[in-house]
Amino acid sequence: MKIYDVSLPIYEGMPVYKNKPEKQPSFDTSQNGHVTETRIAMDVHTGTHVDAPLHMVPGGDTIETLPLEKLVRKAKVIDLTNAEDSIKADDLAGKDIQKGDFVLFKTKNSWDKEFNFEFIYVNHEAAKTLAEIGVSGVGIDALGVERAQENHPTHKQLFQNDVIIIEGLQLKDVPEGEYLMVAAPLKIRGLDASPARIVLIEE
Repeated sequence: MKIYDVSLPIYEGMPVYKNKPEKQPSFDTSQNGHVTETRIAMDVHTGTHVDAPLHMVPGGDTIETLPLEKLVRKAKVIDLTNAEDSIKADDLAGKDIQKGDFVLFKTKNSWDKEFNFEFIYVNHEAAKTLAEIGVSGVGIDALGVERAQENHPTHKQLFQNDVIIIEGLQLKDVPEGEYLMVAAPLKIRGLDASPARIVLIEE
């Protein structure tokens, strides 16, 4: 059994979406004798995280309501390292993507060491194709499934079809194939996303 940790480390100065200073996590550590305690200030979309529909759909489901059965399950890593600019519907042709699949897209993003403003994203037509196939989830190795496209059509297309979104995966060392995915967001009530420690298990 081989375990791939596909989560990004969280630290001060880490890559964050569009390098926005307000998205940087910060740690406040205090020590009293042998006791060390730390408080964290952090955006819920930091690093590897799971989006909830509330992120883009007013009144949408919150992160703690996502069933764990949809996040601890089989997932398919799809190698799209040849994709340029965005993942398009044509890039999905010939890939083994079936109804109910949770697909994780491995792109050039996995080799980025800093935030790349031109990261590969899932365009609206590809999102439409995935929704029509009936996938249950989409993950990508970028801090966004889209690059702030006007009105966020990719997020909306997926969320409106009950497709879970995972962002910030690190897939460079993971071969294309099927794995057992354990993607457990923090059980935070009422919010639009949560960081997650995500592992893929090759059985």
